[in-house]
Amino acid sequence: MSIADLYETLPYGPAPEGAELANEWLDAHDRRFGHAIGGETVFSDTTFEVFNPATAQVIAEVSQAGIEEVNRAVEAARKAEPGWWALGGHGRARAMYALARQIQKHARLLAVLETLDNGKPIRETRDLDIPLVARHFYHHAGWAQIMDSEMPGSEPVGVCGQIIPWNFPLLMLAWKIAPALAMGNTVVLKPAEYTPLTALLFAELVQAAGIPAGVVNIVTGDGETGRLIVEHPGVDKIAFTGSTEVGRIIRQATAGTGKKLSLELGGKSPFLVFEDADLDSAVEGLVDAIWFNQGQVCCAGSRLLVQESVETRFLNKLRARMETLRIGNPLDKAVDIGAIVAPVQLERITDLVRQGQEEGALMFQPAGCQCPADGWFYPPTLLSNVSPAATVAQVEIFGPVLVSMTFRTPKEAVDLANNTPYGLAASVWTENLNLAHDVAAKVKAGTVWVNSTNLFDAASGFGGYRESGYGREGGKEGLWEYMRESVMVPSRSVENPTPTTQRPKDLKTSLDRTHKLYIGGKQARPDSGYSLTIDGEEFARANRKDVRNAVEAARAAQPGWAANSGHGQAQVLYYLAENLEAAMGDQEAVRVLFEYAARADKLDGQVHNVPMRSVTYTQNEPVGVIAIVCPDEHPLLALVETTAAALAVGNAVIVVASEKDPLPAVELYRVLEASDVPSGTVNILTGLRSELERTLAEHDGIDAIWHFGPAEGRAEVERRSTGNLKQVWTADYGTASPATVLRHATQVKNIWVPYGA
Repeated sequence: MSIADLYETLPYGPAPEGAELANEWLDAHDRRFGHAIGGETVFSDTTFEVFNPATAQVIAEVSQAGIEEVNRAVEAARKAEPGWWALGGHGRARAMYALARQIQKHARLLAVLETLDNGKPIRETRDLDIPLVARHFYHHAGWAQIMDSEMPGSEPVGVCGQIIPWNFPLLMLAWKIAPALAMGNTVVLKPAEYTPLTALLFAELVQAAGIPAGVVNIVTGDGETGRLIVEHPGVDKIAFTGSTEVGRIIRQATAGTGKKLSLELGGKSPFLVFEDADLDSAVEGLVDAIWFNQGQVCCAGSRLLVQESVETRFLNKLRARMETLRIGNPLDKAVDIGAIVAPVQLERITDLVRQGQEEGALMFQPAGCQCPADGWFYPPTLLSNVSPAATVAQVEIFGPVLVSMTFRTPKEAVDLANNTPYGLAASVWTENLNLAHDVAAKVKAGTVWVNSTNLFDAASGFGGYRESGYGREGGKEGLWEYMRESVMVPSRSVENPTPTTQRPKDLKTSLDRTHKLYIGGKQARPDSGYSLTIDGEEFARANRKDVRNAVEAARAAQPGWAANSGHGQAQVLYYLAENLEAAMGDQEAVRVLFEYAARADKLDGQVHNVPMRSVTYTQNEPVGVIAIVCPDEHPLLALVETTAAALAVGNAVIVVASEKDPLPAVELYRVLEASDVPSGTVNILTGLRSELERTLAEHDGIDAIWHFGPAEGRAEVERRSTGNLKQVWTADYGTASPATVLRHATQVKNIWVPYGA
């Protein structure tokens, strides 16, 4: 008998991790827990039970926070914030270093408690989750130390309300708390109601590390507690990880409040396998992509896209590998797949698989993979023969279920990969490095792994495109979510701008003329035929159909403009500045065009120093189509600067001109006609701001909206933008530095390319 045959015939024996340490900690608290507020334990009259998903047994009773407890937590955080910021970067770095050491010292307790509470295999909590938690606090202690030199003129946002999911309870806590503390903020964090225990243990470690009372506050509860945090007027920033549906609700609730918001939402990530890939390695990667944490991962590779020529071979290998997966007690170190977190999630998975079969999918579940009788388990599942439009191909299942489709060409692969409202992550498997980088650049996702999957590090930002949310966690880009500019470094003087050149009244033409819109590179009459009389001149009054036409023109033009090099985009902006100076003579507008032309080829990405053999690099990409609502003040300067910033990184724009003084805008489009700006890249609308901003905010063909108009319109724009969760930036014009404006014009993609053995 060969060694290989011997391994095939010998079954795995049990290798359980002892739970004594975790049970001792639970018993020391009588398995009854309160909130951690202001350095004290605060109990509520109302409680809820916490279960072990692997046994369906109650393991603890936890307090349910109401308005009184949330008020107390926010007050404690507000009281502590000035002192925490005054401690300075070095002081915060020392405290965070001590906290990282506490996490390492209690790593085994944290890992076992996480497995008991969540149901994920101990191998994952022990070898992946907890080490990465410590890594985040070490990494961000470093950012605290160098904040003054690396982010000059920045200050903390203030009190941060943070709401995390149940799939990575402690890791999501670290992703949120570490950057917030490093930048001098204080936090009120709510863990998921299913998995609050490691957050409460973490609160004890915070005290042991000597972090001042009130800097970190943990309140436990259900969605109602989360709502109270989101709506609390004393909270300055909300960070949420969870479903896209809840993300929309939070966007609505924070509209008009001025609260900073970051959302890390759902995903339906593609796993692309090309015919030249190492198929055996791809199979192992796929196991990690979809059956890691039972598929309860927002970036799980849940959509397999395999090249048609190798589909049969690949699926045969995959089915054989599925037969070897072990499902069972998650404390067993020999188990691959643990328990589903709760009965409601198990029911959702079951229902969606049934619906997939009803829609024509073929289901495969390994015969030898038997689920335990106790607890909430679901077997690894493959659904093949799936249509791209099928429910299971579009909806996030959030379970150990893989759907499989095929493609023939790289273009078709990219089209299928992007055939989803989400854009969180993707995996690309090919031995052709040229193909890998080309596909990685074209897939709409915040993270792309090449010949790898589910790689994370504190040095590399993580976050989504489109309905997977906005904002980043980790990396330098994640720090900006917890900072604001304390000192304005304007690109121009908005106090006394150079007067815009306008025609004297006595030289106006006597012709009865209405200034038109500028759509698709040419002047266009408004669809309605209506006009506005402003200062004796007639201007087009754009409506919903004009917005539609502008969006279509912008969407058609943007890919070509984005494909241009930074140097090429800079040359167009320089030429536009030359023509604008000759036609209108506004030196300040010329200067800001030069400013963004200069930056167009200098917005570099970086290679991250991750602790593994990988080239992990940032690719700064345009957001897409940006709608810009201009203020009434500085009608030419504001329009030119915001448009130039968006164009400098490859976006197309739809600009709503100043309502009170649209003349500079129509003068500008005559300059645009004489410049090399591609048709459709810049579209200018005139009319009533209140009519246009609503339509723009609701339009799913627009990827972001910048609102510099009156404050009363901002809340409406934020509320109406939730349809496709477009990025929204509302600000007073002139309060942001060029670097900040460009950050709003870009979205960051991190691409991981491991190398070596």
